[in-house]
Amino acid sequence: MTDAPIILGLESSCDDTAAAVVRGQEVLSSVVYGQTELHADFGGVVPELAARAHAEKIDLCVEEALAAAGMTLADIDAVAVTSGPGLIGGVLSGVMCAKGIAAATGLPIIGVNHLAGHALTPRLTDGLAYPYLMLLVSGGHCQFLIVEGAESFRRIGGTIDDAPGEAFDKTARILGLPQPGGPNIEAVALAGDARRFPLPRPLLDRPGCDMSFSGLKTAVLRARDAVVDEKQGLTKADQADIAAAFQSAVTDVLAEKSRRALAEYLTLKPACPAFAVAGGVAANGPIRSALESVSAQAGAVFTAPPLSLCTDNAAMIAYAGSERFALGHFDDLELSARPRWPLDTSAPALLGSGKKGAKA
Repeated sequence: MTDAPIILGLESSCDDTAAAVVRGQEVLSSVVYGQTELHADFGGVVPELAARAHAEKIDLCVEEALAAAGMTLADIDAVAVTSGPGLIGGVLSGVMCAKGIAAATGLPIIGVNHLAGHALTPRLTDGLAYPYLMLLVSGGHCQFLIVEGAESFRRIGGTIDDAPGEAFDKTARILGLPQPGGPNIEAVALAGDARRFPLPRPLLDRPGCDMSFSGLKTAVLRARDAVVDEKQGLTKADQADIAAAFQSAVTDVLAEKSRRALAEYLTLKPACPAFAVAGGVAANGPIRSALESVSAQAGAVFTAPPLSLCTDNAAMIAYAGSERFALGHFDDLELSARPRWPLDTSAPALLGSGKKGAKA
C-alpha cells in the first residue's frame, strides 16, 4: 500500500517508551525502550520513575524510529499518540512530545486510546474484517470486545478486579519468583503438578463473561502460607506445584469465559468469524493453546499478534491512528492526557468510577 499515509506513533502509557513508523499494514520501524531494570527493586512500576524515564527517552525513540524507517519528519503524514488510559505522567510525556512535533511541523495530531491500539492490532497483522471478537488480556487490562469498527467497540465482559497479568506478577512475588511474573511462572510450572492444590475458578458458577482474579491470588497466598507453616519453608517442588495450579486455574477461567463470549459474538452471524487475542498474557503457552481450542470448537479463526505487537508498542498506536486518519478524524493542540478512558462508554464501569470518570 504505497499510497497509504505514513504515521508516526508514540506510546508511553505505562513502563515502555516506544515510537514507530507505519504505512498501511507495513511496520517500517518499531522501537521500544523498556524499564524492567528501573523498577526491578520495587516489585512493580513506580509511576514517578516511569514518567521521568519517558520524558528522557521519548525524543530518542522518535529519532531512532525515523532513522530505522529511513525517513524524516518531512515524510510523515500525521502523528498518532496514546492519550490514555494509563499512568498520567507517562501519557503526558507522549502527548507533549506529539504536540511539540505537530506545532513545529504543522502535522495533524491523532489521539489514540491505548486499548484501541491493542484491539485493532489484528487488523494490522492479519487484516481481520469487522466485526471480530477480541480478548485483550495483559498486565493492566482484561476485556472481551466485539470490534465493530475503528471507533466502535462493544464490551461484553471483563475483569472486575485484577487483570490476569497483574495476578501473574503478584503470584510470582508470593512464590519468590523474579519479575516479570508471567514467563517465570510458566517456566516453573512446567515441572509442577497442577492437581496438588485445588485452587478456585472464580465466577464460573455465574453466567456472563465477567472475570475475577483477586480471589485466586488470595488462594495462592493461603496455599503458600500453609506449606510454609508445615515445612518451615517453600521448596522448588512446592513453587512449581503452586505455579502450575495457578496457571491451570487462570487457563480454565479464560477458556470458559471465551467460550461464552464466542457464543454471544456468533449471534451476530459474522461473515468471517474470528477470535483475536492480544496482550502479554497471550504469550503464555497453555493459555494460548486452550484459547485456540475453544476458538476451533466454535468455528472461528484464531489469531494472536506476535509478542512484539502484543505487549505495549507504538506500531499499534500508529496503525490505530491510520484508521482514524482514513475517517478524517483528527485532534488539535488542545488534546489532553486521560488517565481513564473506557473504549465502550455505554457499558457500566467494571472497576468503579470517581471524579475522573470510569476506570474501565
